[in-house]
Amino acid sequence: MSINSTFFAQLVVFAILVLFTMKFVWPPIAAALDERALKIAAGLAAADKAKSELSVANKRVEEELAKSRNESALRLAEAERRAQGMIEEAKAKATEEGSKIIAAAKVEAEQQTVRARETLREQVAALAVKGAEQILRKEVNASVHADLLSRLKTEL
Repeated sequence: MSINSTFFAQLVVFAILVLFTMKFVWPPIAAALDERALKIAAGLAAADKAKSELSVANKRVEEELAKSRNESALRLAEAERRAQGMIEEAKAKATEEGSKIIAAAKVEAEQQTVRARETLREQVAALAVKGAEQILRKEVNASVHADLLSRLKTEL
């Protein structure tokens, strides 16, 4: 292989091509690559930030869920306590109403007993008069013997 002028010419053309490439072609390519690297880095940073925000948000959600579970448990306990109070109050009212009904029934029964006794006294007096009429075989005047009959009623 012989070194001749074409080799030197090719070497000069190559050097000019390298200088041209380094001066005009390489800087926009390097800038585009640097810009792309910055975008990728920014995207990765945003992804990491979003991941940490998601983690924080998940923790907040869990805290809120626990808080709402506790509140709902407290509300349920309060509702059960109120329900028990209402039941006890209803039982007390029902017992009171039952006592009133029983007392009224006792009063009514006593009144019916008194009326039944009065009715029986009247019937016994009437039977006594009829019995006396039949024994004497004559009519007994009720207006004359009213005092006798009222005494008989009181004795019965």
